[in-house]
Amino acid sequence: MTSHPHRVFSGMQPTHSLHLGNYLGAMVNWVKMQETHDCIYCVVDLHAITLWQDPKELRSNIRELTAAYIAGGVDPERSIIFNQSAVAAHAELAWVFNCVARMGWLNRMTQFKEKAGKDRENVSTGLFVYPNLMAADILVYRATHVPVGEDQKQHLELARNIAQKFNNDFAESIAAHGFAEEFFPLPEPFITGPATRVMSLRDGTKKMSKSDPSDYSRINMTDDADAIAQKVRKARTDPEPLPSELEGLKERAGAENLVGIYAALAGTSKEAVLAEYGGQGFAAFKPALADLAVARLAPIADEMRRLLADPAEIDALLARGADRARAIADPIMDEVKDVVGLLRPHAKSGPAA
Repeated sequence: MTSHPHRVFSGMQPTHSLHLGNYLGAMVNWVKMQETHDCIYCVVDLHAITLWQDPKELRSNIRELTAAYIAGGVDPERSIIFNQSAVAAHAELAWVFNCVARMGWLNRMTQFKEKAGKDRENVSTGLFVYPNLMAADILVYRATHVPVGEDQKQHLELARNIAQKFNNDFAESIAAHGFAEEFFPLPEPFITGPATRVMSLRDGTKKMSKSDPSDYSRINMTDDADAIAQKVRKARTDPEPLPSELEGLKERAGAENLVGIYAALAGTSKEAVLAEYGGQGFAAFKPALADLAVARLAPIADEMRRLLADPAEIDALLARGADRARAIADPIMDEVKDVVGLLRPHAKSGPAA
């Protein structure tokens, strides 16, 4: 059991086209977590550049994602919002972790294999070691809880392994400097209840993704009311009416996806949705879902556009968040340097070597 105060860390990559899956799968829960935890929400721009990014687009995407955080309900006064590259301790700790993590651990990361494909000899080394940076993102704040989806559980386990190995490798130095035996906590997944898994509107068996060539496969957070309604109406389903029981959605991926989206947007359960709409066809259900989606999402898109009209204010907000983040991360990074044996300018002398 960790003795560290509870702190949540999470982030998203600024790669444009934030969509409904990102919002329902992550941001809705981020907003809830603010009620109970100290939260740090990062725009992870250093992770984004593991694949080449157009510099102008990257700057725009950083601001767009920041606007989405705020418009979606993340409060920059209650939580810390900043872009990762503005806090140098992330990169500093990542290098230390590059020297702690083992090649065998990284070779087992399934996401690297998926992203690199058959061309792994030509991908950036950053893509290979980015799980170490993810561990640094979490542990530079001694975050204890991380909201993760299925695709990130392996990376959180790696962060735990790195924290444990650091604690063990430097146990003598940690004790000599008077730090707690558990220098880094072993971060745990933040469980908020059943995860909302949003699938493609064109193929209910595939996850909603910004990489899908069809814009009709997803609802973008920047879509206006007309676009949202049109995409819901054109979503692929089947000719059968909705069942009254959850069991009836088996083998009906498109129908199950739309029912799940409705339940998540309404803050209710799939069972409750079927109790209301069971026996009705999609000619009745889709308009109801479109109205609900527009009511929930169009105001977010409007607020994003308002925020993006003043880039200087977004930059100022990120700068204030980075100041708050550095106030936590820099002292922890100084302690790491002391423990590892790195000299710090103006640092007081530690225990004798």
